[in-house]
Amino acid sequence: MMKALLLDGNLKNDFDMIHSLLIEELERNGFEVESILLREVKVAACQGCFDCWVKTPGECKTDDYGRDVAKKMVQSNLIIHFTPITFGGYSSELKKVIDRFIPTILPFFIKRNGEIHHKYRYEKRASIIAVGVLDKSDEEKEAIFKELVYRNSLNMGAPVHEAIIYTNNLSKNDFIGEFTKILNKVEGTA
Repeated sequence: MMKALLLDGNLKNDFDMIHSLLIEELERNGFEVESILLREVKVAACQGCFDCWVKTPGECKTDDYGRDVAKKMVQSNLIIHFTPITFGGYSSELKKVIDRFIPTILPFFIKRNGEIHHKYRYEKRASIIAVGVLDKSDEEKEAIFKELVYRNSLNMGAPVHEAIIYTNNLSKNDFIGEFTKILNKVEGTA
């Protein structure tokens, strides 16, 4: 069974319905789902010390739930970043967790697609689907969010990476239809 890790970066209970829809669709597609409401766990911001590369390879020196999330990420086939879109980016809670993924890559570099990136620490890497939520459509914020997801996914070596945006004018059925198409891509890489 494929494992999905849903990292819920919502700062309030505003998007419980969408959260439930995501879990239902993941389970319907055969995923074992673990959902983490990030505002309820203690994850410190990355200190940028790089001890996770040179002193404690693969493990952050900060002993909090961020270590657990990184381990769960490595053991997953799919990671869902679920967040309100804030100035085109992730919520503060999700951003902290994404920054704490640094131990899962190596401090060495490789040229990939004409760009310099870090080497991967693990052969198996998770696909990433980012689900951003906006009250109403905003082309600029949506474009920034999609580019951010692409760049983060490229750094993490995600075999499949997609960003999907839910706005109040999008029907639940259309949203789930888009999400399911992306899930089919992920399942095709397993």
